Amino acid sequence: MDGISIQDILFTFIGGLAIFLFGIKYMSDGLQRSAGDKLRDILDRFTTNPFMGLLAGIIVTVLLQSSSATTVLVVGLVNAGFMTLRQSIGVVIGANIGTTATAFIIGIDIEAYALPIMAVGALLLFFFKNKKITYFGQTVFGFGALFYGMKLMGEGVSPLENLQAFEDLTITMSDIPILGTAIGAVFTVAVQSSSAAIGVLQSLYAENAISLDAALPVLFGDNIGTTITAVFAAIGSSVAAKRAAASHVIFNVVGATLFIVLLVPFTALIETLATALSLGPKMTIAFAHGTFNLSNTIIQFPFIGFIAYLVTKIVPGEERIVESKPQHLDPIFLSQSPSMAIAQAKSESLHMGQLAIKGLEEAREYLNTNQSKHSEIAYSIEDAINNLDKKITNYLTQVSSEDINESDSAIHSSVVDIVRDIERIGDHFENIIELNEYKITNKVNLTEQAMEDLNEMFKLTLDTVEKAIKAFEDNDAELARNVMNKENEIDEMERSYRKKHILRLNEGKCSGTAGIIFVDIISNLERIGDHASNIAQEVDLEES
Repeated sequence: MDGISIQDILFTFIGGLAIFLFGIKYMSDGLQRSAGDKLRDILDRFTTNPFMGLLAGIIVTVLLQSSSATTVLVVGLVNAGFMTLRQSIGVVIGANIGTTATAFIIGIDIEAYALPIMAVGALLLFFFKNKKITYFGQTVFGFGALFYGMKLMGEGVSPLENLQAFEDLTITMSDIPILGTAIGAVFTVAVQSSSAAIGVLQSLYAENAISLDAALPVLFGDNIGTTITAVFAAIGSSVAAKRAAASHVIFNVVGATLFIVLLVPFTALIETLATALSLGPKMTIAFAHGTFNLSNTIIQFPFIGFIAYLVTKIVPGEERIVESKPQHLDPIFLSQSPSMAIAQAKSESLHMGQLAIKGLEEAREYLNTNQSKHSEIAYSIEDAINNLDKKITNYLTQVSSEDINESDSAIHSSVVDIVRDIERIGDHFENIIELNEYKITNKVNLTEQAMEDLNEMFKLTLDTVEKAIKAFEDNDAELARNVMNKENEIDEMERSYRKKHILRLNEGKCSGTAGIIFVDIISNLERIGDHASNIAQEVDLEES
C-alpha cells in the first residue's frame, strides 16, 4: 500500500476519532452551558402533545448534539411528572431527526478551515473573562476539533480503498445487508455516539472505501446502536426510564428493519438525490441519514399511542411519577378573591410538603439499597419541589399586591416561610443522595452500627416532617408543639450518634472517610428537623 503501514492507518484513524469525539463533546458542553436550564424549559413547556414533543426533541437535540443526552433529559422529566409517556415518545422520535444535524454539519466539508476555527475558539476561551463568551469559545473550538478529527479519520481510512480484505468485506456487506447493520450497531455501541459512527461512515464513503449500497445498512445499524446506549443507562433505573429506552429501541429497530427490506429503492432514491442536488460524498450520507429518520418518523408517528401501549406491556410495573406541576394555583382567584388565592397557595404548599416526605423516603431507600432508581426519583422530586417553590412564591407575590385583610396577611406570611422551609428540606435530602453516591463511587463501607443509627435517625426525622406537614394542614397547635419536642429529640440523637461515631473511629472500627459521610448525613437530617420545627412554629404562631 505504497509504504503506508497498518500501524499508520490505525494510529491516524484512532487519533482522528478521538479528536472527533472530543469535538462533539466539547461543542455539546459549550452549547449546554450557554443554554442552561432553557433546554429543560423547552421540553417542559413545548410538549403539550406528541407533535409539539417531536419539534422540541429536534430543537433540543440539535443544541445538545446528542440524542442520548436528550433521552436522559426526557427520562428525568417523565420521572418528575413534567410529561407523559406519550409525550416523551414524541420527543425521542424528534431526537432521531435532531441528531442528523451533525451529519449535515460534517457534510459542509470545511476541513481546510478546521485549525483556524480551533484557533478562534481558543482565543475566545483564554482571552475573555465573560462566561457567555467562553462558552461560545468552547462551542467554536469543539466545532473546529470535530472537522480536524474528520480530516485525520479521512487520511486514516483512505488507504483502505486499496486493501483487498476490506474491499471483500464491503462486497459481502452489499450482498448481506444485515451484516452491515450489525457492524454499524456494534461500532456505535463501542464509541457511544451515533454522530461519531455516521462521521466515520462519511469518511469511508468520501475516500471510496465503501459503496453506497454497503454504507446504507451500516447507517441503519448506527441508528440501532444509539438505542443500546439508552438501554444500558436504563438498567436498574425506574420503570419510566426503561419505558423511554424501550420506545427508542422499538422505533429505531422497526425503522431499520423496514428500510433494509426497502434497501434497493432507498439506495436508488439517495443516488437520484445526490445527482440532482450535486451532493458531495459526505453530504450524500447526511441526506441518507436525514431521509431515513424523517421517513421513519412520518411512517411511525401515527402509531405513538400503540408504541406507548406496547412498552407498558414489555416493561410491566407501576410508573412512580411525581406530580410536580401546580394543581391549585388558579390565576382567576388573584383578583377575584385574594383570600381564596392564599388558600390555594396553602393547598399547593401541602402538595409540596408531601413531595418532601416522599423524597426523604427515597433517600432512605437509596441509602439502604444503593439502587439508582431511588436516587433518580429523589432527584426528580427535588426538581419538582424547586419548581413548585418558584410557582408558589410567584403566585403569593402577586397576591400581596392585592388588598388583603390582617388575618389573610398572617396566613400569607406563614405560607411564604413554610414554602421556603420545605424547599430547604429538599436541598438536604439531595445532599444525602449525593453523599451516598460518593460512598458508592469510592467503595466506602459504613459499619452495621452506623447504618442502624442512620435508619433510626431517618425514622425519627421522617415522623417529625410528616407531623409538621399534618400540623400545618390542620392548623393543629398541639401537634405543632409535639413536632418541636421531636426536633429536640433529633438534636439529642445527633449529639449522641456523633459521640458513638468518635468511639468507633478511636477503636478503628470505621475509616475516616466513612466517618465524614456518616457525620454529614446525620447533620443533614438534623437540619431537616430544624426546618420541620420552623414549619411547626408558624402553625403554633397562627393558633396562638
